[in-house]
Parts: sequence; structure tokens; C-alpha cells
Amino acid sequence: MAISQISTDSLYGADFQLAEPLKDRRIVVAMSGGVDSSVVAALAARSGAEVIGVTLQLYEHGAKAKRVGACCAGQDIRDARAVADRLGFAHHVYDHESRFRDTVVDQFADEYLAGRTPIPCVRCNMGVKFTDLFQLARELGADCLATGHYVRRMMGPDGPQLHRAIDPARDQSYFLFATTMEQLDFLRFPLGGLEKPVVRQIAKELGLGVAAKPDSQDICFVPDGDYASLVRKLRPDADDQGEIVHIDGQVLGAHKGLIHYTVGQRRGIDIGGQPEPLYVVALDAPNKQVIVGPRRALAVSAARLSEMNWLADLSQRDVMAKVRSMAKPVPARVDGDRLTFANPEFGVAPGQAAVLYDAEDESRVLGGGWIDETFAAHLQD
Repeated sequence: MAISQISTDSLYGADFQLAEPLKDRRIVVAMSGGVDSSVVAALAARSGAEVIGVTLQLYEHGAKAKRVGACCAGQDIRDARAVADRLGFAHHVYDHESRFRDTVVDQFADEYLAGRTPIPCVRCNMGVKFTDLFQLARELGADCLATGHYVRRMMGPDGPQLHRAIDPARDQSYFLFATTMEQLDFLRFPLGGLEKPVVRQIAKELGLGVAAKPDSQDICFVPDGDYASLVRKLRPDADDQGEIVHIDGQVLGAHKGLIHYTVGQRRGIDIGGQPEPLYVVALDAPNKQVIVGPRRALAVSAARLSEMNWLADLSQRDVMAKVRSMAKPVPARVDGDRLTFANPEFGVAPGQAAVLYDAEDESRVLGGGWIDETFAAHLQD
């Protein structure tokens, strides 16, 4: 599929009520410097509307800014500007480094110290990327804000809905559960109906220098994926040692710091002589203990959620719940802030998100929240 075969409806949606040509409309495109947002910019430019590219610089220039697989710094900003120049529209860079550090990076470190498993990409979308970009786009007089996320915005009887992307390998709906109805009304996701090879082909057809650029890694600010080193640098007490304790209360050994463990983990416990494999069942941050046990001890019957965001009426209903980014949605029921699983679920970690999909239309995102507490299923041997 070439760019000439893509309808502008994919950019605006039938609900936007824009008449062709769109020369009197203005689209702000969030540009990270990667191929996805660059193709979104190309689709926007093709519509005939005025396009303004916006890039947020999220961390310092220098060694980290030059890493392959990073975004929103150094070479990525130059790549975004080059795309804007080629397509013939204005491009602005805004320094949001301190806000990104305060609301995403520092919280990431604090969550690990608290024995939780953070998802900084969601926090970034909730704050810096959507809230701040939303405000900037409004200030620039935009009619909509377009991004390169792989999700679909579809109109329902009560307004816009958030749906999974067509390409399951690229779907980012889990990371966008906190998108508000106000934001969804203003946002556009033109790549949700495309597969990644098609996006790269469009970039190649247009002669964009980012056509073959590697995808950014999930956590852009963590060098080489070494989370522990980053947390240790930000919070020197993160390496405090403590006990590895069996769920029956027996002290089995010592650990080298809570930041090296997460619920559901098996590797790295390094305790031998047990009748069955051990898994991390919980992290007791106040006592600096890693609680371990057999796999059945990971079984969870329910979870309590916080900071819930609803894109539909979820006072009480059956849903499909996704409790990790790589997990498959499972049947559950939501009642207020309590999520009860139809069957015991394993490896549910506080700090992760529970994203809820419509049980009748599993592509539709109903909302979600942060997992604050879990309730054991107490499976028998």
C-alpha cells in the first residue's frame, strides 16, 4: 500500500466534519524523530491542512541522546526537523526535560524502591506527551493533535472510542488506557489501521531519511536496558541488601537489592535445595525482604485498582483484563475499584496497569487503573 491509497478519513475520522480541501484547518503533529510520527506528518501534510510539527526534548543532549533506540533528544530532534523541512511545514522544539525527570524518571526510581513494578511509558503519555502536547496544540490553534501511536479512534453512539490497532504486534492500547475523553476527542491516530511494513514503505516512497530507522525502545531513558544502574544512580540506597524469605516465614538467604526483583520472577533468586522452583511472590519494601514461594503462590483472585480512568460506564460489568503489556486479556469483572478474575491469574504485580477491554468487543478499550493491591487465590497443592 502506498500513501496515495490512504484516505484522509484515517487522519480525521468521519466525526471531525471537515470539508475538502482542508486548507483552513491546522494539525499539530507530535514528532519524536522516528518513522511512525514522520509518516503521520506526511499524511497530515497530504490532507491540505496547515501542519505544525512539535517535538519535546525530554532529556539532555550528549551520550544518551545519541543512543540507537532512543527518542526525543539529540539526533531524533534533528531527524524530526529534517522531515518537516522535506515536507514543507514548521517545526518547533520545546524543552520539557525537567518536567520529564520529575514526573517520569524520578517516579520510576521511587516505584522500584517501593517494591512496585513501574510502567514509565504510561506515565509519560499521561503527563508530558498528552497533557503537555495537548496544551501546546491548543495554544497553537490546532483543530487536532495527531500522533504515531498504534491505536484506533472510532466513533460510537456516545462519541469517540479507543480501540486496539489492526496490527496486534504493534498495538499500544495498553499504554494509552489513561487517555481521557477530552483528549480522545482532540487526538488522531492515523497509523492504527496500518501494519508497520506499510508505514516504512510510505516513508521510503516519500524519500524520508528515517524510513529504515530502528524503533525506539520501550523505556527511552534507560541506557542499554539496565534499570538497576539508573535507579542506583538516582537513589543510592537502592542497593541495600535484605533477606530472601519463603512464604512460610523461613529465611532462605540474602538479596542484593529490591531493584533487581519483580513479582513473578524466577531467575536470579539463586536459592538451591528446594523441593520445587521458587518465584518472587511479593516485595516487602519496608522490611527490605524478597518474598518467594512456589508458582501456585503467585495465583491472584482479584486486584484493587487506583487512579482509574474510564472511557465507558464501568460501574459494574464483565470485561477482558490485561494486567501486563505482553499478557493476553483474560475474563474478569469490575466492581468499583475491585477487579475480580474469572480464573486465578499469575504474576499480577503492584505498580503495573490493569487495562480493561469490552467483553463483547475485545478491540475496544474501556479504561483501566494502576494495580495497588492483589488478593491471593490460595491454590491447593
